[in-house]
Amino acid sequence: MKKGILLFILFASSLFTSAQSNTEKKVAENVESFHKAMTAADGNILNELCAEKLSYGHSGGQVEDKKEFIRKITSGENIYDKIKLDQQTISISGNAAIVRTHFEAETRANSKSSTLKLFVLMVWQKQHGTWKLLARQAVKITA
Repeated sequence: MKKGILLFILFASSLFTSAQSNTEKKVAENVESFHKAMTAADGNILNELCAEKLSYGHSGGQVEDKKEFIRKITSGENIYDKIKLDQQTISISGNAAIVRTHFEAETRANSKSSTLKLFVLMVWQKQHGTWKLLARQAVKITA
């Protein structure tokens, strides 16, 4: 009897671990799709991935809503030529996912090229079965 209970507990915990890693995998896929859409200036994909109440915080202190963020990307006002992510962590809590990553990008704005080196915090929320970016905040790396 005890052996059966132990096997059930091990089986149930492996299902939970598998579900957790599948959820993290889906969030990671959305993060990757989001950054690819930024470099492609693809407003349709950005619109799909962003929550209606998006709060997008830049490292310089500017905060944009969904409409303004997508407008600046698709109009060419903010151009992301290349984005590199590393040191990414994902933590799931219910219908929220917290993503932290080191973000490096080559950008162009107002005819000026620059390289951004940032720490980024993203909050994704599961809405109607789909993970949507709800909030993002970047901080410049100074060291």
